[in-house]
Amino acid sequence: MSSTLTSDPVALDTGNLLQAVEQELRGAPWLDMHTHLFMPSLGQLGLWGIDELITYHYLEAELFRSSSLKPEQYFRLSKRAKADAIWQALFVENAPVSEATRGVIAVLQAFGLPTGASGLADAREFFAAQEIESHISRVFQLAGISEVVMTNDPLDPEEAPLWERGAVRDTKFHPVMRLDRILNRWTEHDGVLASKGFAVDQNLTGKSIAETRRFLTEWFTRMRPVYMAVSLPDTFQYPEESVRAKLLAEAVLPSCREFGIPVSLMIGPRYQVNPALKLAGDGVGKTDLRALEHLAAEFPDNRFLVSILSRENQHELCVYARKFANLMPFGCWWFLNNPSIVEEITRERLEMLGTSFIPQHSDARVLEQVIYKWRNTRRTLAPILTNTYRLLAEDGRPVTREDIHRDVQRLFRGNFERFVGLA
Repeated sequence: MSSTLTSDPVALDTGNLLQAVEQELRGAPWLDMHTHLFMPSLGQLGLWGIDELITYHYLEAELFRSSSLKPEQYFRLSKRAKADAIWQALFVENAPVSEATRGVIAVLQAFGLPTGASGLADAREFFAAQEIESHISRVFQLAGISEVVMTNDPLDPEEAPLWERGAVRDTKFHPVMRLDRILNRWTEHDGVLASKGFAVDQNLTGKSIAETRRFLTEWFTRMRPVYMAVSLPDTFQYPEESVRAKLLAEAVLPSCREFGIPVSLMIGPRYQVNPALKLAGDGVGKTDLRALEHLAAEFPDNRFLVSILSRENQHELCVYARKFANLMPFGCWWFLNNPSIVEEITRERLEMLGTSFIPQHSDARVLEQVIYKWRNTRRTLAPILTNTYRLLAEDGRPVTREDIHRDVQRLFRGNFERFVGLA
């Protein structure tokens, strides 16, 4: 796709704003700044295809509300049988009207596959015939994106050896160093660092902090991540007397300053409120954002990408972003990624922050999800931006095509590239 920007500086008639906004939203491809996708050289870690789409944990959670199948029965099934059970319950016996099920329909439609079939045979045949590299290119084109940012865990026993053996880089995939095992489950994983020759212990005595920084440096050199990242529970506090707080303040944040990259804080899950649902069993809780205030104030030379899971925290996040330029709010994450909530949050951010935030990311775990997630974003954002420009014009500032083009590029690429140092 190419940009539709013209050199005509003439102000747009308010009746033409929606068309101009929609054209710009369909213009130059965007950068998806947070996903769980993987470049081809990371092999089987990358999920794609119809059975992965259907068994996504959003749909698994929905299954148990529309089927007599119990979680313990479901999780004993093969991947294929799980997908068949979900398809039957959510797509055949019920209209797929939820955001997650409708997304699967959008993917099938994008590839010209039947959306009302009684089974998955045609879709399975189609995806089985795809070669991953060319399929990725086609998916990105359909989604209107040029690049994605991965989530890469240096302590994942499946992923780490692939990096250590020299995984082939792909310019369409930017690495990120994920720190959940280090910050949230240190006492379960300090032994992994010790086994690799790093002199650390559970209580962070002796050289533990210096050795943790040495570990982060080694993996920064290997991965070249665009940021570090961690998902934090709704109970997260800072400052506090804890291993996590000490590691964050004395190892992670100094390392980020040294490397010139931000840290991404994704705050708000309540983990495993229903363990029987496994990955689908997490909930959400309102968090105390004074922790974010303390971090932003105590570490002014660090940059923080921030996404908060609770709807009730969004206004407070905007207020903090107005006070601290080193905070960058991004996306409508997980349970927030529904058009009605995205609309509310995006309007609020535009009113309070102008265009100095990142409206959305896909959070995709399965490759083809980027197709429907970015289609939804464009569809949801078009009337929001149009109304914003209409109000601006009514208040006396005519809007040009250049204004719209610049703002769209800033929101969906420029803000991220500048904040992480890619620009």
